[in-house]
Amino acid sequence: MEKRQVIIDCDPGIDDSLALMLALSMEELQVLGITIVCGNCPADMGFANAKKVLRQMGRLDVPVYKGAEKPLKRAFVNALDTHGADGLGESFLPELSGEEAAVPEKTALDFMAETIEATGCSVIALGPMTNLAELALKKPEAFRALDEIVSMGGSFKSHGNCSPVAEYNYWADPDAAAIVYESACDMGKRIAMVGLDVTRRIVLTPNLLEYMKRLDPETGGFIQAITKFYFDFHWQQEHLIGCVINDPLAVAYFADRSLCSGFAAYTAVETGGISMGQTVVDSMDFYHREANSLVLTETDALRFFRLFFGRILGRKEEELDLLEKLVEEGEA
Repeated sequence: MEKRQVIIDCDPGIDDSLALMLALSMEELQVLGITIVCGNCPADMGFANAKKVLRQMGRLDVPVYKGAEKPLKRAFVNALDTHGADGLGESFLPELSGEEAAVPEKTALDFMAETIEATGCSVIALGPMTNLAELALKKPEAFRALDEIVSMGGSFKSHGNCSPVAEYNYWADPDAAAIVYESACDMGKRIAMVGLDVTRRIVLTPNLLEYMKRLDPETGGFIQAITKFYFDFHWQQEHLIGCVINDPLAVAYFADRSLCSGFAAYTAVETGGISMGQTVVDSMDFYHREANSLVLTETDALRFFRLFFGRILGRKEEELDLLEKLVEEGEA
């Protein structure tokens, strides 16, 4: 099997961590490196959290590079209220030591530029788009050489999660998101927008988590430790019994395009005012501009969880006999 080469640009973060676990479990993907951007947590914390996940997965061979420590223009607003004081659900995992904690001199921007120009790989963007915007502005040839961008961000018809209309990743650095979408338009690329319209369907319920623990106590226990805070947050904010795990869907879609469907359209990102961070999707072709996005609107939650459980737990589909029932209960 020919593996798809990819850089994962992220801000771990609870659901980013689950997405990293999924990506590293997928034989279809070759993760060339992980780049960190400020978002859910400061970049230093995100770097350490990525390393903790790699340690859990036995994959400290995957390099991690620190990127932007603040948005392009606006003030940095983290999401530690959602992800906990340590960014990993206040699990307070053991700190890094020795070589684990060493931060490479090479920046995320330089790593991305060198790797993309050498391989023509793709980027799965799970956080604010600051690193990608800097790539488009400072290393346009590398941006042009990108095979594909899959972004967990934005929203078409679903409501926002940090304002009435905006999804957090684009709200946190709207100027960066606007630059990336416009650069994609100028270069004839389409960003796969894995936004809230589809990610809100991916709810990890208490029963699903308990099933995971029964199948694999170690991995299930780790996921329980980092998601407990997330469960509590979703109950307090939305009275949802479970937690929305946005980012793993972007990884799953990158590997299996049949998981989500949508339509091509020109998309712009609002950079100011009360609509800051909103993705303005020209679904009716008012502007007559070339499509720069594939806006995903439908997904199959059961098929996602079959893939998620199967890969992270190393189980065959026939071994996941309770999964359909538990997913249906969560959607009821």
